[in-house]
Amino acid sequence: MKFLLFFYLLSLTSPALFHLALARGASNISISPEDFDSHAYGSSARFLLEDNKSQGSIMQGYMTNKDLEEAIKAFGKKCSQISRIYSIGDSVQGFPLWVMEISDKPGQEEAKPAFKYIGNVHGDEPVGRELLLQFANWICDNYLKDPLATLIVENVHLHILPSMNPDGFSLRRRNNANNVDLNRDFPDQFFVINDDEYDRQPETKAIMKWMRERHFTASASLHGGALVANYPWDGTADKRYPIYGGMQDWNYIHGGCFELTLEITDNKWPPANELPTIFEYNKLSMLKLVASLVQTGIHGRIFSSDSGTPLPATITLKGIDYSVKASQKFANYHRLAAPRQKYEVTVSMPGYKSKNTSIWLEEGAMSVDFVLDPDTTAKGKVIRNCDCNCGNRVDFVAYIWGHYFEAYILLAVVLVFICFLFQRRMKSRLSKQRLVALPKRTVV
Repeated sequence: MKFLLFFYLLSLTSPALFHLALARGASNISISPEDFDSHAYGSSARFLLEDNKSQGSIMQGYMTNKDLEEAIKAFGKKCSQISRIYSIGDSVQGFPLWVMEISDKPGQEEAKPAFKYIGNVHGDEPVGRELLLQFANWICDNYLKDPLATLIVENVHLHILPSMNPDGFSLRRRNNANNVDLNRDFPDQFFVINDDEYDRQPETKAIMKWMRERHFTASASLHGGALVANYPWDGTADKRYPIYGGMQDWNYIHGGCFELTLEITDNKWPPANELPTIFEYNKLSMLKLVASLVQTGIHGRIFSSDSGTPLPATITLKGIDYSVKASQKFANYHRLAAPRQKYEVTVSMPGYKSKNTSIWLEEGAMSVDFVLDPDTTAKGKVIRNCDCNCGNRVDFVAYIWGHYFEAYILLAVVLVFICFLFQRRMKSRLSKQRLVALPKRTVV
């Protein structure tokens, strides 16, 4: 089932990659320059423009980190009604990791799916940072004009981090300023030695903190130097896959976020005047990938049958060893799934009876809400989870008060009786002290 979803998303992002993937049947789809010379791809991607066969300075025409920062802030001013600029942390050398959020209600928590794009994970792969800035500006310029741009702004919270490794970019190398490959620095399920979060690089820790703060449904990171579409898992228990400590596996396991790693140019540093052409080649795919969050899959909310409060329950599809969790505040869930398939959906949460249902997912998205009944113990006492929101905490207090009312009354009676005995004893002591203090009369 995971393969079907991957191929479906791949068909959205790159039809050529999709057909080659079907032919090869691989989970790690890689395309060589020879493939690009074939009929399916036309001419070589090494030089998209004829006048680029003599390259000048490798960084000429690319934004410096300062240029990128100014461009991001300029975007925020131009597109302030549907965007917000914020930083998730700093690099080793202190450069902010700027994020552009795009939504009709930026900065607000809503029951909408969230998607993130990350570029420049490796410092010497700068195409992603350039394309992501162009992508953000294109959405801003075409909101309410283009249907895909409008759909994304109004139905998705899109977060764009153009550069995860600004230090590596300025140093013109793959690794960060501490010479660490950031895409090998995340805790890994097969290498426990890599689990110490405090020993991670600041850029890695910033991403991990970001993932815990925001409930992302899906994401993609843009790389360069090959043509590859890659999805979890990067590593395996038998140590046969090449990447351990990768970002997408950590996202998938710990963040409940399905991530694709997309290598979009066979040349890491194509001439800067090719960047607009590369963007045009990828624009529609990038839009469709974000829009797929609301155009397909299973979506809904989960509530308690007795109080109607939202429940952050867990959603599982039978036969797929992967679960997503509904959000804390709204209990909304967004489960990506391949279309034209039958699914057994199970929703569970401690303190409530699990529910399951069978659905047939068509081409479009399907909305399925769930109402869970409270579970009871042998004594008939309801077990509740009270960490959803303030309303749940109030319900929890009311529940405790209602079910232990008799105990509270008994405790109150005991306290009153103890106070009565204490006061009686004090009165007795005072009376004796008064008798002792009276003056003695002398009898003649």
